[in-house]
Amino acid sequence: MTKKHGEWNKDTTAKSVQVAFELEQQIARSLQVSAAQEGLTPSNQIRKLIGLSYTPPKRPRLTLSLSEHDYQWLGEKYGLDAEDAIAIKREIMQELIAHFSG
Repeated sequence: MTKKHGEWNKDTTAKSVQVAFELEQQIARSLQVSAAQEGLTPSNQIRKLIGLSYTPPKRPRLTLSLSEHDYQWLGEKYGLDAEDAIAIKREIMQELIAHFSG
């Protein structure tokens, strides 16, 4: 790619378009399970299945959206200040580890 005054040339910049699929619940679940078993995201699993290149994640990450109400409830559950997002995250991680470790 060529640069022009510190910016990427718009003509050579790669563009991606997100494509959404609506699959039967059983197919979607099977895809998610097979992706998880291979350590891939569902998106990368689809890319693999249809023959496109993909990059496995270096450190798989799980995400969770928490509302202000969620933080309030979790703060009470863990006996923490609802504003202490890092401590609440730590408690959630410990709970997940305990649940799935055996």
